[in-house]
Amino acid sequence: MMIVTTEEVAGYETKEVLGYVKGSTIQTKHIGRDITAGLKGIVGGEIKGYNEMMTEARKLAVERMVKEAEEKGANAIIGMRMQTSTVMAQAAEIIAYGTAAVIEKK
Repeated sequence: MMIVTTEEVAGYETKEVLGYVKGSTIQTKHIGRDITAGLKGIVGGEIKGYNEMMTEARKLAVERMVKEAEEKGANAIIGMRMQTSTVMAQAAEIIAYGTAAVIEKK
């Protein structure tokens, strides 16, 4: 599956637009990460536990988006974007979305 953030793929022609696809996940913090984050807030530095959590959340959101695109018969997702939002005090949603399409080399 080709995934691009552009509206067109150089060297390819969009044969069919299959529609909007998305994948999302909501991740929560756990006490171990909160303790580490609290300490980092005092002394500074990267909060690796949160970074790992968000990396995994992005990966999962993209995997879910790809699955939805494959179910529609797509071989590409164009115009892909990601967003995050806080859904409650201890949880964040990651959403990946784009347009499922069938593309062919020119």
